[in-house]
Amino acid sequence: MTRFDVYTPITAPAGSQQMLSEVQQAFGFLPNLYGVIAESPTALKAAISMGDAYRTGSLSAAEQQVVLLAVSVENRCEFCTAAHSFTARHIGKLPDADVQALRQGRNPADSRLATLAHFTRLVVSRRGWVPEAELEAFLAVGYTRAQVIEVILGVAMKTLHNYIDHLAHTPLNPQFQPERWSPEQVAA
Repeated sequence: MTRFDVYTPITAPAGSQQMLSEVQQAFGFLPNLYGVIAESPTALKAAISMGDAYRTGSLSAAEQQVVLLAVSVENRCEFCTAAHSFTARHIGKLPDADVQALRQGRNPADSRLATLAHFTRLVVSRRGWVPEAELEAFLAVGYTRAQVIEVILGVAMKTLHNYIDHLAHTPLNPQFQPERWSPEQVAA
């Protein structure tokens, strides 16, 4: 099996070292995903830029985490599902029941967040070909056309991360271990 390194700010290629230092400082630790992406300074720069842009959008922190967790589960990404279960609880302040529902491929209890999760999964599973009625339902609960685009940004960013994790078999950080997840946990 091809092995990918999990770089640190010291061991990373020269073009990735400063960016990894900044990621580590921002998180308080270095998520292994970024250590893997550091193999390509260009990809690391893109991943960081996408994340920075996504966080400044109009979706709330909770809504952002719903999108990122829904994408990760839909793409069956063990690393990102664990990582976003952690961030959904700590940054998004989502209730445990909502995080568990999302991890199982179900919707959160809140009807607006449920619509967001459902719409996000459709964007992923239908590769952007969401039926008009589903788009209208998304907008009917108060989301905007700009937020449609922000959901797609979240999907694009997470798909990049998910696919890298799939190929690299990114190991979980100790911080994410309590949130370990496997695709078998998705409701049938």
